[in-house]
Amino acid sequence: MDQVFKALADTTRRRLLDRLRERGGQTLGELCERFDMTRQSVTQHLAVLEAANLVKTVRRGREKLHYLNPVPLQEMQERWIDKFERPRPWGSPRSGEAESGGAPGAKRRAEEAMTDRPTFVYVIYIESTPEAVWDALTDPDLTAAYWGHGNVSDWKPGSRWEHVRTDGSGIADVVGTVLESERPTRLVTTWTAPEDEGREDKCSKVTFGVRPHADIVRLTVTHEDLADETERTDAARGWAAVLSNLKSLIETGTPLPQEPWLVPNR
Repeated sequence: MDQVFKALADTTRRRLLDRLRERGGQTLGELCERFDMTRQSVTQHLAVLEAANLVKTVRRGREKLHYLNPVPLQEMQERWIDKFERPRPWGSPRSGEAESGGAPGAKRRAEEAMTDRPTFVYVIYIESTPEAVWDALTDPDLTAAYWGHGNVSDWKPGSRWEHVRTDGSGIADVVGTVLESERPTRLVTTWTAPEDEGREDKCSKVTFGVRPHADIVRLTVTHEDLADETERTDAARGWAAVLSNLKSLIETGTPLPQEPWLVPNR
C-alpha cells in the first residue's frame, strides 16, 4: 500500500493513470505524445506505477502495451475511504448518485439494515454501447475470452445459468437462476456453488446495471448477500479484475492476461 500512495503522490503519474483509464493498451510512444517531457522521464514514471501494481503491461510483438490495473485503488477505497464515510441521513443518496425513486431506495436500505450479509458494488465506465456490454456479459464465447469461464443460459427470467470452464470439461463452477433480464439495461442472477444449488442460505445475488453515460457506458455490478467480510474482500478483488479485463476486451479487442479471478462461487 505504501507504494500505491507514493505512486499517486505525483501529478504526472496520476495523469498517466487518467490516460490509461480513458483508453487501455497504449504504447510508451502514445503516452509520451500527451506529456511535455522526455521519453526517459515517462518511462521512469511508468516504472513506479508498475511497481505499485497500478499498471500492467502486455507484449504484442515488439510493442509493450500499458493497462490500468484498478485493484489497488479499490483496496485503497475499502481501507481508507469506505470505513470512514460519515453516515448519511436516512433516504439521502451518496454524493454524485441518485436513487430512482424515494420509496424503492428506502426499502433497499431497510432490507440491508436487517441483514448482516455484506454487499459489494463496483462501477466501471466503458467506451462502448449498452448492447455490446450486455453481449459481453452473456455471450459464452465472449465471457470465455476475458473471464476464463463461459456464461451459458437463454437469459430468460426463471431460467438456469451456468459459469462453465473453458477447458472442455463442461464443469460449471457457479450456477444460478435468472431473476430479471431486460436487454440491454438490467440482468439479475443468483449465484451459488453447484453442490449448494437450491439452498437459499448459500446463495448470493448479482445485479448488472448497464446505462448510457454521455458517449460511453456505465456498468454497475452489485453483489449482494455475500457470506461474510472475507467473501466480500474476495469479491472486491475478483470483480475489479474481471471488469477491467472486460473493458480491455471491448475497447481494444484483446483481454488482459488471465489470472485466477477471485469472484466467489456464491
